[in-house]
Amino acid sequence: MHETIIERRAVRAIIIAANTEVLLLRISPPDGGAPFWITPGGGLEHGETAECGLRRELREELGLTDFVIGPVVWLRQHTFNWAGKRVCQHEEYHVIHVDHFDPVITDETEAQSLDRFQWWRIADLEHAHERLTPLSLATIVRDYIAKGPPDGALATEVLVD
Repeated sequence: MHETIIERRAVRAIIIAANTEVLLLRISPPDGGAPFWITPGGGLEHGETAECGLRRELREELGLTDFVIGPVVWLRQHTFNWAGKRVCQHEEYHVIHVDHFDPVITDETEAQSLDRFQWWRIADLEHAHERLTPLSLATIVRDYIAKGPPDGALATEVLVD
């Protein structure tokens, strides 16, 4: 029996404050699995550009409206189960530099699965007790801070849960 896979494009932000802290959100899966930490962002709506989608997601999830979208620093294709469906999500991750702020969820749907915000010191990302996604977030951020945005085409990490 072949399982139907939903293809989905998504865009995410690695939000870095001037003090080199990274903002993450804790999400609880609808199936009751263990919560984990994610970068802000999400799926694109039909016909929506990455820039428009990221601006919408950051407004809904964080109340953030004044920012400049930085470079793409990482690509991932992630296949996983969510709410009884099999999803193959094609993601791009942009860096966004901001001043430290207190996030506020403005979307009721987002508030159902996102239960906490936290600014993380980069050094603490490697020692998180709960899962982070992407798993290599500490390396991605450290490389960006040390070397700037990647040169040339990015390889896409493929992850299947």
